Amino acid sequence: MSLVGKLSAEVLVVAPHDKHHGVWVGRPHHISNVSPSKMPKVVLHAGKWGTVGSVGGWHYVVDGKVNVTKGVVEAINEENKTITYRAIEGDILQEYKSFKVIIQSIPKGEAAWIHWTLEYEKLNKNIPHPIKLLEFVIHLSEELDDHLVQA
Repeated sequence: MSLVGKLSAEVLVVAPHDKHHGVWVGRPHHISNVSPSKMPKVVLHAGKWGTVGSVGGWHYVVDGKVNVTKGVVEAINEENKTITYRAIEGDILQEYKSFKVIIQSIPKGEAAWIHWTLEYEKLNKNIPHPIKLLEFVIHLSEELDDHLVQA
């Protein structure tokens, strides 16, 4: 049984792809205003939002449990509308040796696909695949979309 895995999902949203990308790259701290029950706090620890190397702290709630993870922005690709975060500290690293989140905003007419990819290495074979976390980010995307459509 392999400890390395990758999960991905796409969510069709109504707001334009550049609006979604803009939040995840330059204003991720606004997510806590959009969905305080799912992500009550996002803080900047180092650098500047929207730059490679910046470090943010993510407080998020999955299955009623508050988790905290510190992540660094590894890559931003404006042409492909992607951002890659890599966990460097926190709760997620209690179960995973490494964990990356890649978010891509893909235009589809006036709407967009938000493509999430979770890349990870489990610490041992008893650790579950992060399916609940994938469900979490899907719902978070839907809540963000509702907010962006109303804005």
